[in-house]
Amino acid sequence: MSHPVSFEPHAHLTIRERCAAHCAVTAARALSRLSPHRLCRLLERLRRGARPATVPEALRARHAVVTVSRHCAGNGCLPRSVATALLCRLRGHWPQWCTGVRTQPFRAHAWVAVNGHPVGEPPGTSLYQPLLTIPPLPEPGGSAS
Repeated sequence: MSHPVSFEPHAHLTIRERCAAHCAVTAARALSRLSPHRLCRLLERLRRGARPATVPEALRARHAVVTVSRHCAGNGCLPRSVATALLCRLRGHWPQWCTGVRTQPFRAHAWVAVNGHPVGEPPGTSLYQPLLTIPPLPEPGGSAS
């Protein structure tokens, strides 16, 4: 499913955005070495106080991460997804962070999503069965859906 997005994917990053993205990538590379249990616990703590991310916000963060890191732009899906979530958090919002697998052929992947839809990922990402997810917390006073 495609979302109407007001963000231009080839937009230039400001120096402040580049610095924040570099910090997020550096932290994500270290956090990616944690056990899945510890990584999830840490991400659950970090999401507190953040509002849910919108598609343009998550896409902008992902763009910044892949712009400053070749590893994240390539096959580094775990640090890319963690860095994207961290960069969103620095900006006051939180996407849904996900990891999952597919069986035909077997592959593992990590990504961020908004409202259950992967952001900035190829269409085949929807074939992955999520195993670990850290969604945004409901907004205080918001209606439960």
